[in-house]
Amino acid sequence: MAVFVKGLPGPNEPLEQMKHTIHSAEGRRHYDQRIGTIEPVFGNLRHDKRLNRLTQRGRKKVATQWQLRRLVHNIKKIVGR
Repeated sequence: MAVFVKGLPGPNEPLEQMKHTIHSAEGRRHYDQRIGTIEPVFGNLRHDKRLNRLTQRGRKKVATQWQLRRLVHNIKKIVGR
């Protein structure tokens, strides 16, 4: 059962806001920059290194595991793989 209260955002409002932001000129520029800088990191970790899931539970452990993966990725970039 869904309850809608006047003045509070509906369930689709954040999605609509994001669509509007991405389709604006400035949003498109930011998104294009993300595609070239951030997305390759996720692709490298997921496909090349086969790190497609986290093995720990809990926010602190997951954060530590993710930091370690980022550290390895950055070291390999510096060394040249």
